[in-house]
Amino acid sequence: MEHEATHDQLTGLPNRRYFNDWVSRSVSLAARNKGRVALLLTDLDGFKHVNDRLGHDAGDEVLRAVANRLQKLSRGSDFAVRLGGDEFAVMIPAAQGHDELSVVARRINASVAEPVPVAGGTAKVGASIGIAIYPDDAGDPEALVKAADHAMYRAKEAGRNRYGFFGRGFVPAAGTANRERMEC
Repeated sequence: MEHEATHDQLTGLPNRRYFNDWVSRSVSLAARNKGRVALLLTDLDGFKHVNDRLGHDAGDEVLRAVANRLQKLSRGSDFAVRLGGDEFAVMIPAAQGHDELSVVARRINASVAEPVPVAGGTAKVGASIGIAIYPDDAGDPEALVKAADHAMYRAKEAGRNRYGFFGRGFVPAAGTANRERMEC
């Protein structure tokens, strides 16, 4: 019963309830050890179109595929969750810096962009990713989530299928050559 209460039934990933507890514990541990924790909030671009065009069963297949891809990309200490709807999060304890997180975000963008075979065709979505780091961008778990959420919505506004850091620029999924500097 505990597993059902803390995990998403569709994808098998931990859910928002588990996520909230894990963010609090990770930030507390980082504070004690003078470490850093990164949060990457991911919202799928084009997911509504998949549901509208191919149906909810196809949408469920896309969500399961994205969850599986995030799990495969996660290193041993990383933590992927489904927050609900088409929103996912990846927590990276002991994050080293922006370069490392850029690599992770590019991998997520590339993986999510791979077509998903579904009944009736192929579904394709993208990902807008907002990245925030404790303690650089926020001093507590709630502020960390808000900062990452803000960066994610700014990435969507900047053209979707991008990632961006709170307080820094946004990068198209295709690479870093066309970096746009926008403050969050």
